[in-house]
Amino acid sequence: MSGLGPERLSLNTATVRAQWNLAQCIEGCARHGIAGISPWRDKLHEMGVEPAARAIRDAGLRVSGLCRGGWFTESGSIDRDVIDDNRRAIDEAAALGADCLVMVVGGLAMGSKDLLQAWKLVEEGLSVTLDHARKAGVKVAIEPLHPMYAADRACINTMGQALDICDRLGDGIGCAVDVYHVWWDPELAAQIKRAGRDRLMAFHLCDWLVPTRDLLTDRGMMGDGVIDIPHLRGLVEAQGFDGLNEVEIFSDRDWWTRDPDEVLRTIVERGRTAC
Repeated sequence: MSGLGPERLSLNTATVRAQWNLAQCIEGCARHGIAGISPWRDKLHEMGVEPAARAIRDAGLRVSGLCRGGWFTESGSIDRDVIDDNRRAIDEAAALGADCLVMVVGGLAMGSKDLLQAWKLVEEGLSVTLDHARKAGVKVAIEPLHPMYAADRACINTMGQALDICDRLGDGIGCAVDVYHVWWDPELAAQIKRAGRDRLMAFHLCDWLVPTRDLLTDRGMMGDGVIDIPHLRGLVEAQGFDGLNEVEIFSDRDWWTRDPDEVLRTIVERGRTAC
């Protein structure tokens, strides 16, 4: 399998969040020939939704996703403020023309050990949000997170779990497949095939380092770890996925300490050689 040129890559702004604001990320993508961008909402709000949308359009970039919605579980019930924030996120994704809104759904409620209740809250929150998303023409992408985050970040940890919810909720909802979170799953190939083109809404790249020094902020650049990225890319492309390949790296000991132009140059190089 041939590698990825920059015209097939997107920059998730988390990858250089310590160094650049959103305007700088947009300019950097254009400078390095990277075709897309996926803003995080904090950076988007700093710049302003309309100025950001205009700058992204002027730079000729595609928005591979908006990060993030979700967090339905913390209070132990469906919280009106959370639902309202997810609706705002949908509206922001629509204003940017984003391919999808990525959902990190939330873990256990504060002080709870009831995983079944957390799953119920997630599905209820997604259902309510999806009503607004369909009206806005925005796709909703559940991102299964590695099981180490089940308690505090996302109680949906496999593609199979995410797709069960998609089956029950219907059109307009699918998955964001982040190799960092799903590479270990023995059912992954079957679940990617089950998802098919319509429910494969995003594909995120980074690598799993050995050893991993921090469970949140020690992701690797593609090619520096143990994930067979070309194999996983082949699985999603075999189902017809033709979206941008989004690079999302949390790295407070390495990539967040480097010159951001060096980071983007390395992304372009590793796209060609390691993906």
